[in-house]
Amino acid sequence: MSEVKVKLIDGQGRIVGDIGLPADIYGVVPKVGLLHEVVRWQMARWRAGTACTKTRGEVRGGGRKPWPQKHTGRARQGSIRAPQWVGGGVVHGPKPRDYEFKLNKKVRRLGLKMSLSSRALTGNLFVATEFPKLEKPKTKEIVKYLSNLGTDSALLIVPERNLILEASARNLPKVKVLAVEGLNVYDVLNHEKLIIEQSALPKIEERLRR
Repeated sequence: MSEVKVKLIDGQGRIVGDIGLPADIYGVVPKVGLLHEVVRWQMARWRAGTACTKTRGEVRGGGRKPWPQKHTGRARQGSIRAPQWVGGGVVHGPKPRDYEFKLNKKVRRLGLKMSLSSRALTGNLFVATEFPKLEKPKTKEIVKYLSNLGTDSALLIVPERNLILEASARNLPKVKVLAVEGLNVYDVLNHEKLIIEQSALPKIEERLRR
């Protein structure tokens, strides 16, 4: 199989025919384990890693022993900032750290191919001759466009950033607009439909065949 056939749609979201896409990018059999690893790598990179708690040595107070060691009838205590006290330090709590780990470029590229293929092989990938041409942001036009495809969850891929299109989709929680340079596994898998502008196809091929 040299090509994968997907639906071609016009600027109104109506199907106008078929188009063939290269099988080495859009016809790769997805492997759940590899996709999971790439998504885990992505999410680890996105983590801020700024969560921070104080140990008993960092919280204020607690320098004086609250009561004598013996003869009070109470359990011995060394500090009111020990972990069992309200206001005490936290044991093994999070500290600022970097969660990122290494993942080979070859694996990341293969993961992106598999995510694109997962949409193409299930009939959820469409190529658009163009997206609605808007002079100013209009969410209503994006809703209308997607309703013609029978969905409200879609990732729209454009060759370069389109700020008007991005603003039009901003208030739709299940819709996202990305330029080719921002195309990633997580977002492809997180949306029901994948719609790629036809002029963006060569850029995707160039990115995945370096």
